[in-house]
Amino acid sequence: MYAYLWRALPGRRPVKIILLVVLLVTLVLLLMEVVFPWVSDQMPYTDVTV
Repeated sequence: MYAYLWRALPGRRPVKIILLVVLLVTLVLLLMEVVFPWVSDQMPYTDVTV
C-alpha cells in the first residue's frame, strides 16, 4: 500500500515528501476534529454516575 501511494504521488522525491507530510497532517486534523469527537459521543461510558 505504501509503495502504491509513493508511486501514485507526482513529482520528484522532495515533492513527494512534502505531499506526504501534508496528507498526514490533514488526516490527523480530520481525525481529531471530526471522527474522534463523534465516536466519543457514541460511547456509552460518558454517562458515569458515582
